[in-house]
Amino acid sequence: MKRKSYTFLIATNNQSNVRKIRVPGYVLHVLALLAIVGGITTLAAFGSYSRMLWKVTNYNNLVHQQNTLKQQYQQLQATVQDTNQRLSSLQSLATEVAMTYGFMRFRRTPFGLDEVGPGGAPVTEASYEQTVEQFNFLKKNATSVALASSGLRLMPQPGVGDLAATTMPSLWPVIGRITGSFGERLDPFSGEGAFHSGVDISADYGNAVHATADGIVVAVEIRAGYGRLVVVDHGFGLSTWYGHLSSFATEVGSHVKRGDPIGYVGVSGRVTGPHVHYEVRIHGAPVNPWRYLRSASSGD
Repeated sequence: MKRKSYTFLIATNNQSNVRKIRVPGYVLHVLALLAIVGGITTLAAFGSYSRMLWKVTNYNNLVHQQNTLKQQYQQLQATVQDTNQRLSSLQSLATEVAMTYGFMRFRRTPFGLDEVGPGGAPVTEASYEQTVEQFNFLKKNATSVALASSGLRLMPQPGVGDLAATTMPSLWPVIGRITGSFGERLDPFSGEGAFHSGVDISADYGNAVHATADGIVVAVEIRAGYGRLVVVDHGFGLSTWYGHLSSFATEVGSHVKRGDPIGYVGVSGRVTGPHVHYEVRIHGAPVNPWRYLRSASSGD
């Protein structure tokens, strides 16, 4: 049986020659098969590339959404923290005002400090149940607030009267000008409202920062926002914080006296210039340090 073949005629314009090319049929069949396989492969590769491109696009969108949600979560955390600090500070201030004007006082019992109303009448159990959170806060802060409040002294208790003079902040941590006040203010970086839990005292870079009262150093660390931070515990729930230091002059566990150097003025953390961020806290609640600074001395 004679094999089937195909003849192709190729003509040129130069010499009017006609060339014949004879191709076996099976060769054309193979070429057609290869063309079909190549087309299918090309379509499959294009489809795979399209799916991969779609997956990459979706992945990038998910990463963008994750970053957006993370930023929103961090902003909510900052808002909640600021709100909690302001609430604690207001509660502490309310306690001081109430004690200053005699709206409440405390009597000693074997179980701690109990609240009594004006005239010495005990507060009823129903009243306790209605304001249990406020009562617990006042009970925990009564001693430290009485210690820290201007014009108030601790309740008579053996040994505490002598301790009050040295453990209450009565010294400026550094000599300088107050450039940032306590409370609500505009954040110098974001331009938005934020709660400032202390005061900023401007000073020359490298000046010594002094402990404002006797106490024990409980933190010497680098903390976000504060930079290099030293925290001194003065007892009775009272502590002072010193931020944005350039270096430390103390260590955790050290017993410091009023006026001892604990660090040096710097620009660590979120700052716009050399200064000390100074906080006074009562059981973790920030209170306005100005009430101590206004009557404090600038040195020993």
